[in-house]
Amino acid sequence: MSLSLSLSLTESSSSSSSLFGIASKSSRKLSRSRRSFKHSLDRGFLFACAPPFPISRSKRCINSCSKRFVPKMAERDQMSATKESTSGNMIFEPILEEGVFRFDCSGDDRNMAFPSLSFPDSKVRDTPLMIHKEPHFIPTFEHLHGQQVVTMKLPIGTSFYGTGEVSGQLERTGKRIFTWNTDAWGYGPGTTSLYQSHPWVLAVLPNGEALGVLADTTRRCEIDLCEESKIKIVAPASYPIITFGPLPSPTAVLVSLSHAIGTVFMPPKWSLGYHQCRWSYESEERVLEIAETFRKKGIPCDVIWMDIDYMDGFRCFTFDKDRFSNPKALVNELHLNGFKAIWMLDPGIKHEEGYFVYDSGSKEDVWIQKVDGKPFVGDVWPGPCVFPDFTQQKTRSWWAELVKDFISNGVDGIWNDMNEPAVFKSVTKTMPESNIHRGDAEFGGLQNHSHYHNVYGMLMARSTYEGMKLAAKEKRPFVLTRAGFIGSQRYAATWTGDNLSNWEHLHMSLSMVLQLGLSGQPLSGPDIGGFAGNATPTLFGRWMGMGAMFPFCRGHSEQSTSDHEPWSFGDECEEVCRLALLRRYRLIPHIYTLFYMAHTKGTPVATPTFFADPKDPSLRRAENSFLLGPLLVCASTMPVRGSELPHVLPKGLWLRFDFEDSHPDLPTLYLQGGFIIPVGPPFQHVGEANPTDDLSLILALDENGKAEGVIFEDDGDGYGFNRGEYLLTYYVAELHGSLITLKISKTEGSWSRPKRKLHVHLLLGGGAKLDAWGNDGEVIQLTLPSKLEVSNLISACEEQYKIRIENAKQIPELEEVSGQKGVELSKTPVELKSGDWLLKVVPWIGGRMISMTHLPTGTQWLHSRVEVDGYEEYSGVEYRSAGCTEEYTVVE
Repeated sequence: MSLSLSLSLTESSSSSSSLFGIASKSSRKLSRSRRSFKHSLDRGFLFACAPPFPISRSKRCINSCSKRFVPKMAERDQMSATKESTSGNMIFEPILEEGVFRFDCSGDDRNMAFPSLSFPDSKVRDTPLMIHKEPHFIPTFEHLHGQQVVTMKLPIGTSFYGTGEVSGQLERTGKRIFTWNTDAWGYGPGTTSLYQSHPWVLAVLPNGEALGVLADTTRRCEIDLCEESKIKIVAPASYPIITFGPLPSPTAVLVSLSHAIGTVFMPPKWSLGYHQCRWSYESEERVLEIAETFRKKGIPCDVIWMDIDYMDGFRCFTFDKDRFSNPKALVNELHLNGFKAIWMLDPGIKHEEGYFVYDSGSKEDVWIQKVDGKPFVGDVWPGPCVFPDFTQQKTRSWWAELVKDFISNGVDGIWNDMNEPAVFKSVTKTMPESNIHRGDAEFGGLQNHSHYHNVYGMLMARSTYEGMKLAAKEKRPFVLTRAGFIGSQRYAATWTGDNLSNWEHLHMSLSMVLQLGLSGQPLSGPDIGGFAGNATPTLFGRWMGMGAMFPFCRGHSEQSTSDHEPWSFGDECEEVCRLALLRRYRLIPHIYTLFYMAHTKGTPVATPTFFADPKDPSLRRAENSFLLGPLLVCASTMPVRGSELPHVLPKGLWLRFDFEDSHPDLPTLYLQGGFIIPVGPPFQHVGEANPTDDLSLILALDENGKAEGVIFEDDGDGYGFNRGEYLLTYYVAELHGSLITLKISKTEGSWSRPKRKLHVHLLLGGGAKLDAWGNDGEVIQLTLPSKLEVSNLISACEEQYKIRIENAKQIPELEEVSGQKGVELSKTPVELKSGDWLLKVVPWIGGRMISMTHLPTGTQWLHSRVEVDGYEEYSGVEYRSAGCTEEYTVVE
């Protein structure tokens, strides 16, 4: 593949209303002579970005419904633009609880700040507490041309995490991101804006204490962590900074954050099982075939997903009359086999008279408007579309009623996609920032799209969630959203977007899930196996092994790729997937308990390994392991066996265990000394479980011979747990002499204890364990063998483990995998350099460009893509990039 680039610099217009500052387009052509077909695109594009800070911005009046509105934002921006540059220490006041402070640049700035959309109740953020304490760290500010630049310097040796849905490394020092929700297909480790916005930094200080920093703004926000131990935040003025701590641990900071932004919704238990998805299962028959194959092969699964092709011409709330003619009958059949069904709903509503959703929305006047007061129309999957304005209560109620009726078809969950909102044939990949939202007063009132863009997906998810609750008040909604904002966890789970089937994305998926958890969203996971491209058997098996341990566990793949179900890569990979998912289902009692604690107390679910010892700097960059409570999961994310990154165990006792399922492609599991975790039988779906099933407890004593653990049990759905209809059991174990006693220390809830057997596994080290049986609720005792006997047990188990690993059927190494329909894929992106420019491309038919970087300045353009049929999706430009034009030709 050869590359030619023609570049010319141009000055960007200071009067542009868009911070992207897009000018007219240049030409772009792509040809592939070897394949005997050619794409000729008469549309090119020119990138011209605004200078670092807009010089001026005129006061903008909006004509809508024959009235003239002046948004608060326009008034404020005019004031900010005419201000002289000011700087200094921010003023503060305590809010919410001890250790939480609100900082503003001045009293005037405090009064000018918009209502909070990250706090469920904005009044909490705006109400000071009568606490006479001062913060440990006080940020400084500078007002410059309408921008508020906030800087906070922390002790040398501070480590940074959080910043929400971000790719790349776990520890964020040296990184800079922009909160601007973006349809970022095929993102890479350097992509600066993904699908969600979390203007939040978790700083872990050298002594292990932690500090949280929240920039409470919905606007495009730069979070710059490029300098060691310094946080720099840039966004349009005025906005407050909220700090949490320093507190004794990162967990304490996350709990405090949850008191501000809310905890994760309580997920239905079935949603913690495995989910199988594809774009798309093309018919009812194919869906039932997939479900039947899971049961036939004994691979656990709880949910089948329906992507956009189930609809009639991509019209939301409809079903294709030929391929999905009877959704109720389909869902009934799935339910009989233990499956739930989740269906996609996008925000783009086809602009078509006679389509009931469009007609009712037009009657209710719910659409986002252009400056002239007419509904904005943009192209998405159905063609020309209008978009609901979810910033209005009447729109959210209208949407919720549609969802309520939709649920009557047997819908178990809803998937909100494309809700950044994504718009085709647009340079910015979204709608114009000048579009108008007639928002509720408590949200900030009438504003243009730049104010509400980052919260659009969250408000759509909220509306969907509320509609599901209307349909069935005693069922917990399950909503998955692609776009989100800090606080989205109150309404929806999320996933890490359109990733690639390669080892780089497998490795990144671990850090991405952890960063979301460190930003208040614990229920997330990647597309296991990668969305775009064809996984090799080894890659898919390894990804399933790790992905089966993530809080949200779903396999998903793009159209025109090869099948990516667990049985699609040969018998050896199928067996690895079966073992991985059986392992997950055994651990669901533990994972479900973690989510109950996350929902009720705000504690995290999956955390980086350093959470076990925040004072240990050697753990802070560990990217191949993570914690599920006291359970340490050590995974391999490297393509060549034997080249794995070393696993660093935290200090203290960490005892390895398995379910006699160890395999080179599965993670290694350790339990921290001093803890007990509950596990259950390996079911095929969550609905098979019964309260009277045998309960197992895995137990690891600490150095003092003690251990404790907890299990939460309820109906697995509904809200009875809010009325006390549950059982929360705390177990303790203690060693006296050679006798270990296990008993219940306390219980909560009104449920009676089921009559069941209790199987206790006492870990000794090296995979060795002692087993004991008893009745749950009664005291169980185990006699510890002599040191010699323990040593012999450990040696024997280590030998058995070695034999099991050596005799495991290894997944064959395949270097290349051919795609379907003539699509040829590469394992990893290719970097092409020409002068000062570096392009990262995935070189298959379709010509997908992931990023283009100007090396001298570090400017990065996000991916673009050209489909085989000639459709072109334009890319966005990184905010504050140097202005330039470009045209290029790629020839294979």
